[in-house]
Amino acid sequence: MSEQRVAGVTAFTKDRTPTDAAAEVTGPRAPMTLVRRLLITVIAVLAVVSTVIGLVSVLVLQASLMDRVDTQLASATKRGYVAVGIPQNPNGGRPSFRLPDAVDILGVPSQAEGTIAVVAQDGAVQSAGLLDTNGDITRITVEQGDALAAVPADRQPHTVTLSEPLGQYRAVAVEDRNGGKVVIGLPLAGVNATVIQLTITIAIVALLGILIVALLGARIVRIALRPLTRVTQTAQRVAQLPLDRGEVALAERVPDADADERTEVGQVGAALNTMLDHVGAALEARQESEQKVRRFVADASHELRTPLASIRGYSELTRRSGQEVPPDTAHALSRIESESVRMTGLVEDLLLLARLDEGRELAHDPVDLTSIMIDAIGDAHVSGPDHDWEVDLPEEPVVVDGDAPRLHQVVVNLLANARVHTPGGTSVVARLTDAGDSVSITVQDDGPGIDPAISGTLFERFTRGDVSRTRATGSTGLGLAIVQAVVEAHGGTVSVASEPGDTTFTVILPRDRPLIE
Repeated sequence: MSEQRVAGVTAFTKDRTPTDAAAEVTGPRAPMTLVRRLLITVIAVLAVVSTVIGLVSVLVLQASLMDRVDTQLASATKRGYVAVGIPQNPNGGRPSFRLPDAVDILGVPSQAEGTIAVVAQDGAVQSAGLLDTNGDITRITVEQGDALAAVPADRQPHTVTLSEPLGQYRAVAVEDRNGGKVVIGLPLAGVNATVIQLTITIAIVALLGILIVALLGARIVRIALRPLTRVTQTAQRVAQLPLDRGEVALAERVPDADADERTEVGQVGAALNTMLDHVGAALEARQESEQKVRRFVADASHELRTPLASIRGYSELTRRSGQEVPPDTAHALSRIESESVRMTGLVEDLLLLARLDEGRELAHDPVDLTSIMIDAIGDAHVSGPDHDWEVDLPEEPVVVDGDAPRLHQVVVNLLANARVHTPGGTSVVARLTDAGDSVSITVQDDGPGIDPAISGTLFERFTRGDVSRTRATGSTGLGLAIVQAVVEAHGGTVSVASEPGDTTFTVILPRDRPLIE
């Protein structure tokens, strides 16, 4: 870091290295698009309908198969009861029969594979067997026999879950007066296998259907919403137009095919076209009114320059003529001269703003901002010796493309704003920073700050900050308006951040960006 002295102003120069201090900011979760909502709704409805249909189909099939098993079980029990002499239709109460053997029941012709029989006395299994695939009678485990012996003796089918490998059985029991019980059952393995197979099939078909609907639905919905997409694109193109200033040609419209009011999207397109027509008419009226005002301001400013110069010249001539004039007359002439000078400055500012509003091209030359900053801070020190002025510059000169007199005016106006709106003893720092593709100029003071009530209109014309500062300056309120107009004409931006004890104006200019015409 090196220190320089420029017209009594402390200047510091140092190398600038841009730093990366950007932190990722996560915003609220983005809402779902219309296409996604429609797809999710269709898929959800299809999933619910498929589930209901599948569940009903499985339950109906299961009930039908259970009825068939119950019918087969009734036939098997009838054959078994007949074989061992158990009454089929007792006249009331429990029947009386001789306690048979399970082998006698299973040995009856036509008994189905997997038929099981258990004979018990007072809850204790006496005999039990299973008819296997070869037609042989095999034993079952004690646990399986006890589970079957516990079936209620009401001649009604009951589902019993046996240990593996038998699984579920459908069984019917009958009990005599002496506590003897005969239980006959048929396996439910076939029913369960069929139900499981149907469930898997329905699930696979439903998933495939949902996948197909999702793929085709996405395509169909996107095709159906293409008119709405075109309407949105039209609105986006309109939103990108600079409608706030200058001459605006609002020619964007929704195509007639997408503005048919017989459709919902067409109603939106027609409404947007109607709105654009109204906006276009309003912009044309606004542009015509602005042009009249600008022409009037430019013409009036131009015409006022000559009489103001004449007034100033005659007042100076009278004052310097050497003739003795009364003190009051001398004072009046001095005031006429000073006010003509102030009015000339005001007229020049108005004329400059009018020319910038008309889009007149500025000069496009290499401008040494370092030299401008040094000259401007030196002039500010002379104009405001009661302020502490500092300038902070890079080691190497900073050059941009632009209009040197106008950029000099930007820096001068910012420094003048800090000088006239802050009390004596205020420290003002002018800083030039080279950021590679852009250059920033900041003017910072430790004065009282800007009243928040005028912060939103600070760069508008004839905005005065006297109410927020400590000194009544009588400024015209055009200085910051000129700063903004010149900076924007160079393709840059100007902003301000202010709080008591720290007010900073920041100008950012592109290094190589062409001037805005």
